[in-house]
This record gives sequence, structure tokens and C-alpha cells, in this order.
Amino acid sequence: MASGLNRRDAMKLAVSGVAASSFSGWLPVLANAETRLTSKAKSCIVLWMDGGPSHKDTFDLKPDSQGAGEFKPISTSATGVAISEHLPKLAKQMHRIALLRGMSTLEGAHPRAKYMLHTGYREGQGGIQYPALGSIVSSEVGRPEFPIPSFVSIGNRSYTSAYLGPRHQPLVVTDPSRGVENLKSALGGSQFDARVGLLENMEAGFRREYPIGAGLDHQVNYQRAVTMMKSREAAAFDLSKEPEN
Repeated sequence: MASGLNRRDAMKLAVSGVAASSFSGWLPVLANAETRLTSKAKSCIVLWMDGGPSHKDTFDLKPDSQGAGEFKPISTSATGVAISEHLPKLAKQMHRIALLRGMSTLEGAHPRAKYMLHTGYREGQGGIQYPALGSIVSSEVGRPEFPIPSFVSIGNRSYTSAYLGPRHQPLVVTDPSRGVENLKSALGGSQFDARVGLLENMEAGFRREYPIGAGLDHQVNYQRAVTMMKSREAAAFDLSKEPEN
């Protein structure tokens, strides 16, 4: 990697959807692309699916290699790209898809490999815990003033913001069918505000006497929850407003 590109800049470029095996000679191009693409990007959805069919039966068949799968490749709408015969509809949309076939890892155990793909680091490397990619995106391009968290995790809560702190911790939705629970207060507006203020007064003294990380983290999480509950944007999590089909 070129010495003029630090980790922060590299992550910004990665968030912008720019990938390259070497940044040497490409810094001006990538920097311009980052400025242009970031302004257009609104969201990114990562579908992480444990298990499933092998790459050799879906997107990277290698029919002439030893150990090739039993299925045949078919042409797609992307010139020179072939995928499994069992994905004919997807084959018609391949010109819209960036297919990465060059990834490899030395991790043989699935849990360790998952950690690496979620964080970009091998588990235990450097002796610290690393933040999930969603937390990195929240830190680098998120809007701190926005009432809705920049990172939402649906399902398994395996990866955290680590050293980036609670502000970039994912909003975890354990059960997608239930949406974000406890988003509406059972109290009226004035009662709710009064209780929030009372709790803040009670905890302020403790934080002054014990200004430790856990107490400050709790304050950030609590304030974030209250801000989201009182925001108009929270309606985005109201599943009753979604069509049935």
C-alpha cells in the first residue's frame, strides 16, 4: 500500500465502493471517486448468510479444474462472466453486480473466518478487539447529529464497535418480525421527559465522582435511545406501516 494512504483514508475509499489490489498510482483517481460517490450513497445492506452452497456450485465453477462441481456454467449479461446453470435469473442481472473471486484466507475455522470478514482483521491480531465494518462506516461517514443509528444489525449480535465506542455500536434487532422493541414510551410526553431528567440528575453525581468508561458509555447509549424515541425518523422502524407483500 502506498505510504501516502493511511488507514482512515483507505477505509473511506473502501466505503465509497472503490476496490483495488494496489493503491500505487491510483491515489488521485480514488480520492476523486471517494468525494463523488460518497455524496450519492445513502445506505449499504450487507446480507451475511451462514452456510449455503459452495462457490464452486454457484459463482466460481472452474469446470476444467480438478475438484470442479457437477453443475454447468452459463453465460451472463456481463461479458466473460459465467455462473451456475441454476441461477438463470441472476445471470440476466450480472452486469449490475460486482463479483469478487480473488479473495482467500488462511483461516480454516468458520468462526475465525467470520470474524476476519466482519472486521478485516484476524482474531487476536495485535491483542485487541476490532470494530465491525458497520461501526467503521458509522465512524467515518455517519452523521453524528442524526437521531437514528448509522449501523443496524439484524439477528446475531456477534460483532461490536470495540474501541470506536458506544456511539458507533450497532442498533441490534434480535427478532426481525418484532422490529425495534420498546421504541414508544408508555408515558405521556411530559411524564417521560420528567423521568428522563430525574434519571439524568441521579446519574450525574455518580459520573462526576467516578468518571470511568463504563459510566460514560452508559450515558451515551441512554441518550442515544432517548433521542431516537423522540425523533420523527423513528417511524422508519414501524412495521405496521409496511405493506404485507
